Amino acid sequence: MPEEDETCQVNVKGVYLMKMDEGIAPTVILESPAGKIMPIYIGHLEALSINNALNSETTPRPMTHDLLMSILSRMEGKVENVLIDEKAEGVFYARLTLSKNDVKMEFDARPSDCIALALRADVPINIKDEILENDIISPEKLDGAKSFESLL
Repeated sequence: MPEEDETCQVNVKGVYLMKMDEGIAPTVILESPAGKIMPIYIGHLEALSINNALNSETTPRPMTHDLLMSILSRMEGKVENVLIDEKAEGVFYARLTLSKNDVKMEFDARPSDCIALALRADVPINIKDEILENDIISPEKLDGAKSFESLL
């Protein structure tokens, strides 16, 4: 059993529309180097933002995550990393680490926002091993899922 603070760097496999008990929801799929996959259900706007970042697409007007990246750049700050570190009552929690002038600051944030920013900043997305192991799904669960792009 891994220690509580052991983490794994994951990649974003994609954004999909997956069936849940309540209906169909946008879902970001994270994948470990070992090929383990884990879903995080997210909002439509966050799904669009993550999908745009994955495809290096920009919108005519900046979306919220693009605006934050512009603000950080002008203030000479940067995104350092993301850690998905908790799950309570079915809700994932994450921490966003920003830096400016060698001073690091950590912020509580939604995983979807952290992922959208990490993709834009090209920084690691980490997750506690325990959380990943508890939420792994089989690749077959993606068989019925549609790509988020099918909505666009």
